[in-house]
Amino acid sequence: MPPSPTRPVSGPAITSRRLILAGGIATTVTALAGCDRTEAPIDEQGRVRLRFATDWRAQAEHGGFYQALATGAYEKRGLNVQIVQGGPGVNVPQLLATGSVELGMGSNSFIPLNLVAEGAPVKAVAAFFQKDPQVLIAHPDEALTGIADLAGRPFLLADASITAFWVWLKAKYGFTDDQVRKYTFNPAPFIADERAVQQGYLTSEPYSIEQAAGFEPRVFLLADEGYPSYATMVLAPNAFARDNAAALRSFIAASAEGWRDYIHGDASAADALIRRDNPDMTQDVLTQAREKLRVNGIVDGGDAALYGLGAMTNERWQAFFDVTAQAGVYPPNLNWRDAFTTQYLPGRG
Repeated sequence: MPPSPTRPVSGPAITSRRLILAGGIATTVTALAGCDRTEAPIDEQGRVRLRFATDWRAQAEHGGFYQALATGAYEKRGLNVQIVQGGPGVNVPQLLATGSVELGMGSNSFIPLNLVAEGAPVKAVAAFFQKDPQVLIAHPDEALTGIADLAGRPFLLADASITAFWVWLKAKYGFTDDQVRKYTFNPAPFIADERAVQQGYLTSEPYSIEQAAGFEPRVFLLADEGYPSYATMVLAPNAFARDNAAALRSFIAASAEGWRDYIHGDASAADALIRRDNPDMTQDVLTQAREKLRVNGIVDGGDAALYGLGAMTNERWQAFFDVTAQAGVYPPNLNWRDAFTTQYLPGRG
């Protein structure tokens, strides 16, 4: 995937990976049905060893997990947590299926529902991004007051986006497929066309475009317009969750502590670990991304404001399923409730 014009690890590449994960699960999830490994290993100090696979190379979007690692939030709860960094060619469901990791990250609500549709026994057990950071990006234009004003404009979208958030956009705003142009994760076509609209991730592409083009683009966060997807979810195989309930609850509680402190406290220790794992990451990118997560309530807004970090609700999941099922992404009789459980969240179970 092509790099950003401003840094080696590109925002476009980050987005592309999330979309690939949403659309490319079918070839790997079937092994999960036969995965019978349920006991978490114990290290020599008696701590439960948990390997957690992220969805891309280390970045601010993983900051809460790194914060929990850096500050000892996992260790003080009797856990020995290893963050397994994602990247090109890393498939989180496959790692779960082979027992290479105990837990994995789900980037958006399509992923758990895709797993359900494939019959894979795995669920989302926490959602640490209450808002999916997916955005639409346009050139500065005072006439643009909202997403509805983008009608008739060309949309630069990746192939996987067509069956992801584009489904919701068409249903809500009446956009049509003839507006779609192929997005190759290169911002140059967008920068050259003042009417173009490009997909992106709140914490990445807007900053890259501003650095490359010298102007601040208009950014529309889909979640603020009602897009109901969660993001940065913790995925756990059903049998593993059942047989390691205490460890899973401890992991979620420690991760919630880490995310709270990463967003509102001193993030320097976590950022140091992120840059150790991903030497191509720069501090300016981490700093601006963390600020956007904070200002936009990505972590502690939405359901988290009512029920605590990591929260999920039936209402949100049903809203997401309803719009996608109506668009033909899922059969109407799919049991969407199998995509998640709240029983391992703090205060539950």
